[in-house]
Amino acid sequence: MWRLRSRGCWADAAALLEPRADADSTAAIQRAALLVERCVFTADGWAEAEDALRAAEATASDDDERGAAACERGHLAYASTVLGKRDRADEARSALGRAAALLAPTAEGRPLLDFRRGLIAEHLGGNPPAAKAAYRRAHAGATAHGDTLLCSSTWRHLAGLALRDGELAEARHGFAESLHLRERLGFLVGMAPALAALADVQPDEEAGRLRDEAKRLFRLLGGVPTWLEAQLAGA
Repeated sequence: MWRLRSRGCWADAAALLEPRADADSTAAIQRAALLVERCVFTADGWAEAEDALRAAEATASDDDERGAAACERGHLAYASTVLGKRDRADEARSALGRAAALLAPTAEGRPLLDFRRGLIAEHLGGNPPAAKAAYRRAHAGATAHGDTLLCSSTWRHLAGLALRDGELAEARHGFAESLHLRERLGFLVGMAPALAALADVQPDEEAGRLRDEAKRLFRLLGGVPTWLEAQLAGA
């Protein structure tokens, strides 16, 4: 399943979970998360993700599972808002607030929730200090839980805030760490954005090499993530 997900084959990965999803709440939540991630990367598949989320919410049997399902609902609503599908900002905040009430501070899903609350603070709330605090909590939690993929995302977003503040060396370090972790995991579908982000803080020659590699991967994966196209076209 990881190999399919890492190459952007979310529907195929979700199909592997479908036979168990009706009776197994963990499988239902994992399936919903895969289909939500497809929306984030492709800006498509919204209806299927909604159906999967409703099924996951219906099968959740304890606070951790209900919190995980609410976290995915918040992320889908956030993606719909920032990608221009439909403004669901209030729903995103409400769902993540519900997840925060359900998930214990030490719950395995708490770092991901903190990260997504950081996304909302940064991109919907225009509050970089709150976003930075949330990303740092997420990074510490992801490190403690051994969640390397989430660490790669927290590194990248903390680096983005550092770049906004003019901290070039800190930004370069964060973007490089993010790329390194994605390479180590083999998270192919997430490498083009990481390469493009690192290119933005490198000298011209190195930046050109990184952008060329990002463009190669972007084409290899059939133009995914879709939102990267404009950035690469203008590079």
